[in-house]
Amino acid sequence: MVWQPEVEELARRRALAHAMGGAERVGRQHAQGKLTVRERIDGLVDAGTFHEIGELAGDGVYEDGELVGFTPRARVLGLAELDGRPVVVGGSDFTIRGGSGKGMGQNPGLSEDLASAYRLPRVELYDAAGANVEAIADQGAIYLPNSFNNWPRRFKQMQQAPCVSAVLGSVAGGPAGWAVAAHFSVMVKGTSAIFASGPPVVRRALGHEIDKEQLGGSQVHTRVSGLVDNEAASEEDAFVQIRRFLSYMPSNVWEAPPEVEPRPAPEGTEDLLSIVPRNRKRPYSMKRLIRLLVDGGEFFEIAPRYGASVITALTRVEGKAFGVVANNPNVYGGAMDATASRKLGRFLELCDYFHLPVLYLVDIPGFLIGEQAERAGTLRSGAGAIWSWATMTVPSFTIHIRKCYGMAGATTSNASRLSWRLAWPSGEFGSIPIEGGVDAAFRRQIAEADDPDAKRQELEDSMAKYRNPFLTAEAAGVEEIIDPRETRTHIARWLKLAYRVLPQELGPKPKYGVRP
Repeated sequence: MVWQPEVEELARRRALAHAMGGAERVGRQHAQGKLTVRERIDGLVDAGTFHEIGELAGDGVYEDGELVGFTPRARVLGLAELDGRPVVVGGSDFTIRGGSGKGMGQNPGLSEDLASAYRLPRVELYDAAGANVEAIADQGAIYLPNSFNNWPRRFKQMQQAPCVSAVLGSVAGGPAGWAVAAHFSVMVKGTSAIFASGPPVVRRALGHEIDKEQLGGSQVHTRVSGLVDNEAASEEDAFVQIRRFLSYMPSNVWEAPPEVEPRPAPEGTEDLLSIVPRNRKRPYSMKRLIRLLVDGGEFFEIAPRYGASVITALTRVEGKAFGVVANNPNVYGGAMDATASRKLGRFLELCDYFHLPVLYLVDIPGFLIGEQAERAGTLRSGAGAIWSWATMTVPSFTIHIRKCYGMAGATTSNASRLSWRLAWPSGEFGSIPIEGGVDAAFRRQIAEADDPDAKRQELEDSMAKYRNPFLTAEAAGVEEIIDPRETRTHIARWLKLAYRVLPQELGPKPKYGVRP
């Protein structure tokens, strides 16, 4: 056994690396309700598939040429499989210097380079405190923040394959920026927080006393800011969401989305005939409507709590993956506010770039109106959503469930290319709803009438007949009106055609111009 001593030394060093920050710090991580980075990777990837790269990297302490102490680098990286497909996976180790600072080196862009070289999806698990002032003394000088190539590497990889990030602890500074530079992100309720700088820096700089949950918890970033897409109930739930997201995505832009064994829609198709109330002011469950149409009644919603008046999700019909957009009549009656518009635009671009056809189920009374909506810049955000439609080249299909009014109606399809639109008998359309339109167009007549309310009602009743969708179909304003129970059949036919086109349009998609 010529090299037996070296092999034994290799085993010793591997054991030191797997000890991470030591038993005390690992215990502290568990006490905070968090897994270690190695436990996280094991919980995410297919069992036995993780192959670590750079396992021996770190800082050794030597006496007389012998290793007497070792601190692993604060990052674990390697190749693995998720549901049988290869991925690059990496994570920060909070038990070592808070997951950041000294020890983050050793080819910091290796995960991006690996993913780019082999055109693989990349998953990053973040639990890192950002810059460490202590590292300045070791470096002997302060560097310029624009000295590194990390961001261009990351963006290059994102142009080639899906990138997913999970915020699993308190993440600040540079790691926080990297975490949001992803196609899908998730954080854990109660234990995750993300911010440019944490409470101590905020306290010193601004004099504000605030805890990490108030500053950057999941309530803030999955509902208000939209910084992170989804909230998870636990780390294990976050791993399930990551796997579900990637299950719909191609491994890279040179591949079509994966097809799986078809499953039937759940029972209840007859309910589609009565799911939309005759009372135009009554809401209904658009999510239930979607479930009645798709394979197994399952879909994966992205950013469900942000911009909630629009639903964005990934799902399948007849085993074929696609993106579905639907207005939510339970929030603002389905009206689009600024946040919903931004969410819609980003989702359309995600689907377009990764060759996922898009279905839009429409029930949109318009853009949200009022003082707050104007202060939020709703129309600019709405124009951005229309821009996303105008630049999208993936096949799309629109089904009008109920309302489609005004400029917001232009966020539901692209008239400059094949605009295939179907409508349910409950559909109604126009440049402005009759009720508000009558007040604007006949203001003087209403004001001068002996009974203004009666006059208003008379005018609205006289105009209401034009809401009839069959009149729109007679004028060829909509391609077809269908029995709601036939909707899944029409979707399946469209997807079959769409998937004929996808192989001819694979590869990166350039984007030109400046979004409004």
